[in-house]
Amino acid sequence: MSEPDPKADLLRYLQDARDALLWKLDGLPEYDVRRPLTPTGTNLLGLVKHVAGVELGYFGDTFGRPFFDKAPPPPWWYTEEAEPNADMWATADESREEIVGLYRQAWEHSDSTIAALTLDAVGHVPWWPAERRKVTLHHILVRVISDTQRHAGHADIVRELIDGSAGLSQGKDSLPPGDRAWWEGHRSRLERVAREAGNR
Repeated sequence: MSEPDPKADLLRYLQDARDALLWKLDGLPEYDVRRPLTPTGTNLLGLVKHVAGVELGYFGDTFGRPFFDKAPPPPWWYTEEAEPNADMWATADESREEIVGLYRQAWEHSDSTIAALTLDAVGHVPWWPAERRKVTLHHILVRVISDTQRHAGHADIVRELIDGSAGLSQGKDSLPPGDRAWWEGHRSRLERVAREAGNR
């Protein structure tokens, strides 16, 4: 067993979530990556755009390392002028390549912050209430991992609704074996059980 390395462990779980989220876009046409599939508009490309902003804010601005220090931020960036929820969907003018590229740049920016600072390094979250703004890198890492994993779970469901694709990560779906007929039977069984329970 190797020596414990808490920062490396946290970064590995963050990267696993990042990779899982991007994998959910693979093989889909432009319409499907943008398609809103919940009443609140949840869509795959919007989830990627959102987590890019999350990383740039928490690992950038919080620790005095702003990503948009040499160029103005995009119109959807978290300002008072931005349209509500603008970080959760892509306009027709924002390409998939642009958003995925920004997310990969966010990884590099975040990873450089994580490499440069100790886990107990102190930062300040500008958009939090004053009494809660002071945080550590450890706190922010845990928060961003949690947020990214949550959105990767959203992406799992959205992708399954689009074309039936499911699974934890490429090459490792973590699902019981079964063909389409088996899954249809399984779902029908769950529907019967739900109705039975609901009629009691």
